[in-house]
Amino acid sequence: MLTLDCYKATASFPKHEIYGLTSQIRRASASIPANIAEGCGRNGNAELGRFLSIASGSASELQYHFILAHDLNFLSESEFDHLSTEITEVRKMLNTLQTRLKTKNPELNRRTNLKITDIKTFLAHPGRGKNLCFVKIETDEGIHGWGECYTQADRDVQITAHVDALKRYLIGRDPTNIKHFTQMVYDDFAGRRGSMDLYCAVSGLDHAMHDISGKAMGVPVHKLIGGACRDKIRVYANGWSEGAKTPDALAEKAQQVMEMGFTAMKFDPIPGPWRTFVGKDVERAAVENVRAVRQAVGPDIDILIEMHRRLAPMHAVKIAREIEQYEPFWYEEPVLAENIDALAAAKREINIPVVTGEELYTKFEFREIFEKQAADIINPDVCNVGGILELKEIAAMAEPYFVAVSPHNYNSTTIGLAATLHVSAAMPNFLITEYFVSLEEFGKQVASPPFEVENGYIKLPTTPGLGIDLDEEALMKFPYQPFAPRSPRQYYEEGP
Repeated sequence: MLTLDCYKATASFPKHEIYGLTSQIRRASASIPANIAEGCGRNGNAELGRFLSIASGSASELQYHFILAHDLNFLSESEFDHLSTEITEVRKMLNTLQTRLKTKNPELNRRTNLKITDIKTFLAHPGRGKNLCFVKIETDEGIHGWGECYTQADRDVQITAHVDALKRYLIGRDPTNIKHFTQMVYDDFAGRRGSMDLYCAVSGLDHAMHDISGKAMGVPVHKLIGGACRDKIRVYANGWSEGAKTPDALAEKAQQVMEMGFTAMKFDPIPGPWRTFVGKDVERAAVENVRAVRQAVGPDIDILIEMHRRLAPMHAVKIAREIEQYEPFWYEEPVLAENIDALAAAKREINIPVVTGEELYTKFEFREIFEKQAADIINPDVCNVGGILELKEIAAMAEPYFVAVSPHNYNSTTIGLAATLHVSAAMPNFLITEYFVSLEEFGKQVASPPFEVENGYIKLPTTPGLGIDLDEEALMKFPYQPFAPRSPRQYYEEGP
C-alpha cells in the first residue's frame, strides 16, 4: 500500500523517502496505458480501477502528511511547495484516469469505492476524570479515520461493547455514506430504540467516517458540511476547579485560568452531591462561590455557571436571581430536560441566558426544546448526540428559533475537540465551546499535531479530514483501568 503513518511522516520519516514515494506514485500512474479503452477486458479494468483508487487515496493521505510535516517545521517552505506541486499534479492525473475508466466501464463505479476493513477501540486512562474512548476505522485503501465516543465514570466498557456490535454491520461498507449508516443503525440495528450508550458509539464512528471522507477527498471535514463560517473557534476553560472546596480556593484557581489566556471559564458553584431539593446553606454557598470568582477575575472575563440539572425549579430560580448581579455569561441546565415544561417555566423567571442539551440525543429530543422555547442556548455534545452530521442538523433546527449553539465537550482535547471545531465552524449560530484544561497534557502526549489555545481561541484545522491523528503506541501508555468506586450516600445519610 502506498501509504505513510502520519506520526512517522511528521516526526521522523526521512525526507528522501517522502520524495521517493511521490515519484513512485507518479511513475506508477504514468505507466498506465493512455488509451484505457484498449485495456485488458473487464477483469483487467477492475484491477486497473482498484490500483487507481488505491493510488488516489494514497496521494490524498500523502498530501495530508506534507501539510502536517510543514506545520511542524519538518519541511522547509521550498520543499513543501515542491512536494505540494508534485502531489497535486499526481492527483489531477489520477482523477483524469479514474474518470476515463469509469466512463468506459460504469460497472466499476461501485467496485472502486472505499470499503471498511476493520474497526478498533481504545480505552485510555488519562489519570483523572474518566476513561476516554477512541475508535479507529481502517479501509482497503489504507486511509484510516479516528473518532471519539463520550464516556462517563463507570460507563465506558459499555460504549466499546456497542462499537464491537456495530462493527459486524460496518465491515465491507463504504465509509463515505455516513447518513445512511446512522439511519441504518437507528432503524435496523437498534429497532428504533435509542440510548446514551448507543449514540456515543454511533458518534465516534461518525467522526471516523468523516475523517476518512475528508482525507479521501483531500478536504477538511468542515468543507463536507457546508464550509466554514469562521476561521477560529472560541473556547471556555473547564476542569480547572477540581478540588476547590471554598470560595477562596475557587478564586485562586480562576485567576490561574485567566493567566493561561482564557477569556471565559465554567464551573459548578453548588457544593455536595446532586440533589433536587437543597437547604438554604447550599443556596448561600453557591451564591458566595460565584461572587468570589467574579471578584477574582474582574468584570471582563466571562463566567459560565454550570448547574448540572441538579435542582427543582424553586431552587434554580432563587439562586439565579441572587447571582444575576455578577453577570454570568449563562446558566447551564438549571432543571432536568426530561421535564421540558418545568425547564421552560424556570427560564421565564430567570434573567440569565439558559442552556440545556448535553444529555439530549438526536434531533428528536431537541425538537420540543425549540417548540416550547425552553432554552436560549443549546449545548449538544458531538461525541454523544449522534455525531458531526447530527449536531449540524440540530444547529440548523435551532436557527429559526434564535437559539445559539455551544457544543458541550467533556471529551479529550484531541479527536472529540477536533470534531467539535469542524462542526462549530460550519454553523452560523455558534457561540462558544468547551475545552478541558485538565485533559490537555494527555492530549499533547497522544495527538499529532496537538491543538493550541491562543487568547481563548483555537484555529480551525485546514488539513484533510479532522486534521489530527493519534499515536497508537502513545495511547498504549495509558491503558484502561477502572476508577475506584465512588461513595454514594446511604439512606441514613440523606437529609431533607
